[in-house]
Amino acid sequence: MRRRSSLTAEKDSDPELKQRPGRAASGGRQGPGEEPSMGKKPFRRLGLLGKMKRIMMVLLVVYITIPVIIKLFPSIQAKLVFLNFVRMPYFIDLKRPLDQGLNHTHNFYLEPEAGLKIGVWHTVPARMWREAQGKDGRWYESTLNSAHPIVLYLHGNAGTRGGDHRVQLYKVNAIIYLRQVYRPGCTSLSCDWLSEPPDLCPVSVLLQVLSLLGYHVVTFDYRGWGDSDGSPSERGMTSDALFIYDWLRQRRAESLPLYIWGHSLGTGVATNLVRRLCERGTPPHALILESPFTNIREEARSHPFSMVYRLLPGFDWFFLDSISANNIRFASDENVHHISCPVLILHAEDDSVVPFQLGKKLYNMASQSKSLSGQKVQFVAFPTSLGYKHKFIYRSPELPNILSDFLGAAHPVAA
Repeated sequence: MRRRSSLTAEKDSDPELKQRPGRAASGGRQGPGEEPSMGKKPFRRLGLLGKMKRIMMVLLVVYITIPVIIKLFPSIQAKLVFLNFVRMPYFIDLKRPLDQGLNHTHNFYLEPEAGLKIGVWHTVPARMWREAQGKDGRWYESTLNSAHPIVLYLHGNAGTRGGDHRVQLYKVNAIIYLRQVYRPGCTSLSCDWLSEPPDLCPVSVLLQVLSLLGYHVVTFDYRGWGDSDGSPSERGMTSDALFIYDWLRQRRAESLPLYIWGHSLGTGVATNLVRRLCERGTPPHALILESPFTNIREEARSHPFSMVYRLLPGFDWFFLDSISANNIRFASDENVHHISCPVLILHAEDDSVVPFQLGKKLYNMASQSKSLSGQKVQFVAFPTSLGYKHKFIYRSPELPNILSDFLGAAHPVAA
């Protein structure tokens, strides 16, 4: 026994005598009828398939969990509608519109409710450009009584009043002024003196455009957006818009036009606002709707984000009813039956965010509305080939003509 134990210990201590990995119990010898071992590859294949199955299971669980979470916590759906937490472009100081190329624009704050402030931008007309340098808020407010029309711009969800496409739209009004004052025969933005659209102009031309702006343009961030206080809601957004409209109306010359322009979600706010104004007998001079929808349920059903769930049984119950649970309707299709002022609808055929057919459907409803009987109702489509999509209609060379023709006479400019 002592001899056997000694041999065993010697075998264990000698690496040459140890059984090498992968060898059979018979010492690693392969019988004549045996094939080489192929054990590793099948295990690898099964491992890859297993991983794919696990990934598919995780995706399926996530796919099912999202609608359940939204149904249990409908406030999440409200955040997805408003997207007010998305502040693009980032790192912009809304107190300094000059940083966005708006060199005669004043930033200030108003209180639609006690303890609630909202941020506002006011860009003055061209004739006041030099005088505007270094002026304070009281001077800017006094200019609203000048002989220039006012555009109240209501932006859509996400971003702020300083969003790039919004800033470029404010600048379009300058082109209208330039065309009418300096080149009455010019029919587009691309005349020989301005060879590029506003957002692509050299700095010198862009400053010239800004310095010759022909409108007061007033825009603001609803409560919960940008640097405005509060939390977003449809009622609050409409209330803020009504407050700003009344604030402007009290300060402008009564004979001068006051227009309302809404974009995307802002078109829902705009029709809410104009309905209330018409019902109380103080309608605006015109309503312009850019990329509008009929109501928020139809827009949510058509939105690209809903594509993966659109065919899910109970889609309306999970998602659309959650929107309604937050008292979010933006029912422009109902509002047009209570509006009594000229309406212009602008929509790009390649709009993937708010489908073109929704804007066309809203126009058809408006054109048949009894309250709009006798009012000018116009729909302008922009072909897919132009590539304007959801927010680049301001690039259209024909936009100044469209606005001038719709609004009647050439936009008044102080002599």
